[in-house]
Order: sequence, then C-alpha cells, then structure tokens
Amino acid sequence: MVAARALIARVRPAPLALALIAAAVGGCAVTGRSAAAGAAVGDCLEVTEGAVNQARTTPVDCASGRVVYTVVSASDRKRDCGPEYSSYEETAAGQTTAFLCLAPNLKADSCYHRDSATGFTLADCTAPEATVRVVARFDGRADRALCDPAATYLTLAEPATTFCFVNPRA
Repeated sequence: MVAARALIARVRPAPLALALIAAAVGGCAVTGRSAAAGAAVGDCLEVTEGAVNQARTTPVDCASGRVVYTVVSASDRKRDCGPEYSSYEETAAGQTTAFLCLAPNLKADSCYHRDSATGFTLADCTAPEATVRVVARFDGRADRALCDPAATYLTLAEPATTFCFVNPRA
C-alpha cells in the first residue's frame, strides 16, 4: 500500500506598486500534484476561490476572458519572484514540490475583486465585489506615466506591462 502525500498549495501576491494593496492568497490541501503545479512558463491560471490558507487555481486558455495570472517562472524550489509578482507553492512533508512566479494578466475594460485573501479574481463590473476596473493595459511598456494621474497602476518588468485602474463605481 502506498501512502498518499498531502500537498499544500499557496498563492502569495507580493507587494504591489504604490497605491495598490499588497495581497496574499493561501493554498489548497490536495493529494497528488495539482494541474496548476504542472503549469509551464507562459501558461495561464485563474484563481477560482481563495482564502488565507486555501486557494483553488485552474489552468485556463490564455485567450480566455477568465485569465488572471500568467506563469513567468516554474521550479521545484522556492525563490523570490519580485515585488510585483505573485507566487504559487505546493509542499509535501514540509518540502517545496512546485513553485511558480505569476504575473497578473488582467484585461482592459474588465473588473476584478482584489483583497488580501484572494489577490485578483474576475468580477462583474456592476457587482459590489468589483474593486478595480482596468481602464488601460499597455503591453511592452512598464511606465506609470502611461496612466491618467487620477488612476492607480501596476507595472510589471517581465513581461513589460502597465495596468491602469479606477474604481468601477466611479
């Protein structure tokens, strides 16, 4: 009889640029390696449920409107992803078995719920859960000056991207 190994997965958003809130997403306890842990660089993930100690992530087609994160590095060792990135970690018996660095992959004219438990999750712009609306996305450039001075922003070095946010109810 083979003993099942319990894996713990964690998604941890790192501190975000200036006016943005730092967020943390916990992971889910699973048996075996999750589909998210097998993701490769360039794959896309959606956080479908999150809490401080549990999260469910689902690999999705990068062309899907449900994409929230893109994998920018994958390893079996924990590492520093950088302040603007999130991380996903699975552990078994106290050892890291999968570690992903994740870049937000938010769509212009879409709304998201963002808080300290879930990071970014897709939200209907008319729903009370929506906390930010992406009014502009600039691929290939990481420059806060691209955003209106009244907007908050997030810039990524890799892939170079600028997101400009406003309150969805404004």
